[in-house]
Amino acid sequence: MAAEVATTGMLTIPPDSTFFSRERVERILAFVIAVGCAVLGLQSLFHAIGSTQEDHGWNLVLTFVTFGPLVLMIAAGVAGRFYRPLAAAFAIIFPLVLICWPIATAGREASATAEPWIWYLLNVATVATALAFPLLLQYLWCALVPVLYGVVRLIQIGTDVTSVIQVSRQVVYAIILAVVMIMIGWMLRLLAERLDRTREDAVRSYAAAAAADAVEQERISVAALMHDSVLAALIAAERASTPRERDLAVGMARDALTRLANADREAEEGPDEPVEPTFIVDGIRAAAAEHDVDIDVRIAVDQRAQPLPGRVARALALAAAQAVVNAIEHAGGAGLHAEVTADDRRVVVRIVDAGDGFDVQAVPEDRLGISGSIVARVAAVGGQARVRSTRRGTAVELRWEYTR
Repeated sequence: MAAEVATTGMLTIPPDSTFFSRERVERILAFVIAVGCAVLGLQSLFHAIGSTQEDHGWNLVLTFVTFGPLVLMIAAGVAGRFYRPLAAAFAIIFPLVLICWPIATAGREASATAEPWIWYLLNVATVATALAFPLLLQYLWCALVPVLYGVVRLIQIGTDVTSVIQVSRQVVYAIILAVVMIMIGWMLRLLAERLDRTREDAVRSYAAAAAADAVEQERISVAALMHDSVLAALIAAERASTPRERDLAVGMARDALTRLANADREAEEGPDEPVEPTFIVDGIRAAAAEHDVDIDVRIAVDQRAQPLPGRVARALALAAAQAVVNAIEHAGGAGLHAEVTADDRRVVVRIVDAGDGFDVQAVPEDRLGISGSIVARVAAVGGQARVRSTRRGTAVELRWEYTR
């Protein structure tokens, strides 16, 4: 019953919440990469406009082919949508632009000191793979794109020692920078995945604890129900000797069967709408009236006292009613009276009799009148129940404090 509900609750955890941290990190990475690519892209575009290193026609074609996808990738990264396919497109297109570079610069004077505009986009192409490619391909691109640039650059300016040393330094620098950026992205993703797993484990642990608590709540509710209704009906039927007592026993049995049939509903049946503390007083008087006893109830409800949640009020009323029944059955109702006090901090209910008392510690665990119907019932709603008994009588104190 309750266990099934709790288990269902575990399975209804929103699936999107499982990758909450990972999705946030992906969005942040996309935005940061877009901003960085925008800065490098503007620098490269400034050098590309009017560049004389390549043929004019090739300059127009390569500029359009390169910066068109780059602008789309940056816009998608800032918007946080469709950035993966656009980043993949730019990462694939840029090596093709590099391959075309020797053709575009063929027959034109080359300067080893003036960097071509494609140089500023090397790490843009490598970091774009962090948004679109698996980790292995990311590292492959970290080496492929700079090395390809080095080859086409040497084809353009020649392979003398000075040029080789200069281009080699540029290639190594680009590779190192690309690897560092890829590693940062990988570490952020790894951290996000661990956070998501930890969060998911915590949610599952909480759901399991909630399921166990629901089972315990149901056990308490059923145990109290068995004592309050079923056993009471059986005892009444056994002791019935007059027509009126038999009718009363039949009514109690009918009520017990109804409550058993509804045992799979919410613990302590009824709505959870707030009720006034006087609700408990009515429950105490009703329990005493069922046994033809007129009980003295002393009420001290402060004007600042807040309404009680329905389930709390029912639990306190039922536990107090059981204390009244115990006093009537075991102490003959001698000196029986009740006290209900409430203020802005707590509600306290005391049921006192002047019977012979009993040894609280000696009560067997299978006797549910105290352990199930009083102590466990009040504990189930976050309250406390204390039973003190001496030769001069017994006092049952129920206490529940408002949440601060």
